[in-house]
Amino acid sequence: MSANHARQWQQPRTQQRPEKQQKVSVKVQKQGWITKGEKIIYSAVGAMLIATGIFVVSFSSSTDTLNRDLQKLENTVQTQQMTNEELVFEVKELSRPERITQIAEENGLKIQNAQVKQTHAFNESE
Repeated sequence: MSANHARQWQQPRTQQRPEKQQKVSVKVQKQGWITKGEKIIYSAVGAMLIATGIFVVSFSSSTDTLNRDLQKLENTVQTQQMTNEELVFEVKELSRPERITQIAEENGLKIQNAQVKQTHAFNESE
């Protein structure tokens, strides 16, 4: 073996040199803390929240508009009821028997019987 050993040392080292190992660079992909599936789920939930928010705002806006219109109508009804009550009072005031008798005397009519009856039966049936 010593002769073999000596031959190995005499031969140029290039033949015996082990081949250089090629350096292979391995790129490690850095993974984010959120996976693609989670991103899809979060996006879907976010879109639903935005859509729900838009629906709620739209619904409350239409409800507010409806309430305002209802209040205007109620005010109109109250005003009309007050006007009607005033007119009913005026009708009662103008249809007093004393007033009718006074107007009849001013126009030269003579009342033979002093009994003047009110005819509200016709108006009450309405």
